[in-house]
Amino acid sequence: MASLAPDAANTLDRPQTPPAARDFNVAAHGLRGVAAMMVFFAHLLGGTAEHIYAADAVYQAAVRPFWNVGTFGVQLFFVISGFVIVPSVTRYALGEFALRRLLRLYPLFLAFSLFFVALNFATDTYPRLNTPLAVVSGLFFVNLFTGTEQLTPNAWSLSFEVMFYIAAALIWHFAAVRRSLVLTAIMVVLAAAFWLRFPMTSYFVFGVLVRIAHDRRWFLPARLAHGAEVMMFAAMVWLASFDHYEYRLADLARPVVVPLMLCTASYFMLAVHPRSWTAVIVGNRATLYLGTVSYSLYIVHPYIYLPLRMLFARMGWFTADAFGSLLVFAAVVTPLMLAATVFVHDRFER
Repeated sequence: MASLAPDAANTLDRPQTPPAARDFNVAAHGLRGVAAMMVFFAHLLGGTAEHIYAADAVYQAAVRPFWNVGTFGVQLFFVISGFVIVPSVTRYALGEFALRRLLRLYPLFLAFSLFFVALNFATDTYPRLNTPLAVVSGLFFVNLFTGTEQLTPNAWSLSFEVMFYIAAALIWHFAAVRRSLVLTAIMVVLAAAFWLRFPMTSYFVFGVLVRIAHDRRWFLPARLAHGAEVMMFAAMVWLASFDHYEYRLADLARPVVVPLMLCTASYFMLAVHPRSWTAVIVGNRATLYLGTVSYSLYIVHPYIYLPLRMLFARMGWFTADAFGSLLVFAAVVTPLMLAATVFVHDRFER
């Protein structure tokens, strides 16, 4: 057995840092909250642009770039998921990993999905989701293969999350645990086929690659890192503001899409450094709390935003002053959404 370094023996008697604490990254956790709020504000802007002020060209032009950036919060979520899932995949056995992911995601998803199914059955607002195939496919996250839509609003991204978890866990299990070249190759081929159908999953892969580089401490020198972080962040936001991308395979030929993906990966690699500007900015208690409740916020906010938008429209509170009405609408919806998020997180998610 190798001998201990002079101070190493003393450390054996000290409390050891739990693995979860070692894996915690301030920037990644804070950016979860930022991404959730991006999606929320995208719905405020996009919903009013599509359904309230569709004929207002000035409003449309003004909010479009911010709307586009807001929807990009989903892709940011995907990068973060790739980054944070690596330690879980490598630490836990396949069954325990699956159980942990199930208990983390499914109860809240199931509750709101069943709520949505009941509402939709009563109102038939979305007839295409009122079929057994749509309901079963949504509840089992196979809607990507059946061509149906997910049930509860926003849950479409969870189907991608679940497919990524399955692929990552099985590739690691067959490659590192079972050490089966054949089964590993099969899983890699299946994952590649899924990527060809849904290139958006590149963001998960970028998150995994950033995690690997981060754990090996492949960092830029400090004198370069901060400037590069600012430039990559600005480039990411600028490119994301151009459009809302579907990330089909043909979209990769568009001159903006691949640079956007690469800028996002580069920014995130710089952001997760412990002394990054991002870590400083999002490392406050409020933003970190938003990161903690981000899943509840992401799932809950459409159920607050949509009824209030309908109420505002029915009561005539969306006036000719589009921007003033938006500010009033946001001022009402935001605190109610945050209150609902805290309630759901405390009473259901935890």
